[in-house]
Amino acid sequence: MKKMVLFGTLFLIGITLAGCGGGSDSQDVVIWTSGEDYKNEFYLKSLKERFPDYNITLEYMNSSSIAAKIKEEGDNAQADIICSEEYGYLYMIEDHLAELKDFDYSVFLDDIVPESHKFTPELKNGGCVIINQKVLDDKGAPVPDSYEDLLDPVYKDLISMPSPASSGTGYMFLRQLTNEWGEEAAFDYFEKLSENILQYTSSGSGPVNALAQGEVGIGIGMTSQAVNEIREGVDLDIVFFEEGSPFSMYGNAIMAKSADREAVQEVFLYLATELCRQDNQLYFPDQIYKDFTPEIEGFPKNIDYGDMSNDTLEEKERLLKKWTFS
Repeated sequence: MKKMVLFGTLFLIGITLAGCGGGSDSQDVVIWTSGEDYKNEFYLKSLKERFPDYNITLEYMNSSSIAAKIKEEGDNAQADIICSEEYGYLYMIEDHLAELKDFDYSVFLDDIVPESHKFTPELKNGGCVIINQKVLDDKGAPVPDSYEDLLDPVYKDLISMPSPASSGTGYMFLRQLTNEWGEEAAFDYFEKLSENILQYTSSGSGPVNALAQGEVGIGIGMTSQAVNEIREGVDLDIVFFEEGSPFSMYGNAIMAKSADREAVQEVFLYLATELCRQDNQLYFPDQIYKDFTPEIEGFPKNIDYGDMSNDTLEEKERLLKKWTFS
């Protein structure tokens, strides 16, 4: 693996302090992440190699669970660092996040940098429709050409999708189709689609896992995860419908109550710079840096991205209150 270089000299991030989070000399660092298994394994291995004297724990939760726990527990939450969390949820918990005053945001594309500087960009997560051809062939079902095709009864119990209520991946499909078709038409569509859904999964990785295990023939999920499974030898195909690929941004943050701890600062800086860039090179190659355009073998090129406008926290909360299909 090509070794990436940190952006400049390792330094302690200047942070607005808000409480003490376990003592400034503690070597325990707890990271909550909504990242995928393969990425989490890579991150944890790299962090332990880089910081052998620190006790680093990486705990997986889906995006909505991370935000909900922090909103409920506040400074009592055990996490020190939040990783791979969808922007909408990060905005929701901003009051509990440290301001990263001295972090170098200039390396990122300007339109993905949060105004508050309370979290850092990590990845752009795009979605697609993923096909297990063998399952469809076994069921005598054709490959769909459009979202409308997915309503055909021939696909009953052959489709898996993440629930927008718990998954940022699921929500980005709801957001895009609401923009593309209008809210009434989009919700009417998902009500009909629910008849063919075998399972609404709690996380974005669920549909691709179900495809890899042959449980379904069609998954509405993440492009990056589908590519990773294909590279591992799973026979899947990626398709994009006329509306293009939905996408969402994910980022990293430090809990304000842990802001004064040297171990947390060092782990975060390494994660948010070197590991973030390696992640961009290895798993999520959509451009987020001004000076770096990665390419991954097998990752679709020239993706036509859909309309993700009005992707605000308030709009997300409003739409999810209407979501009753899972």
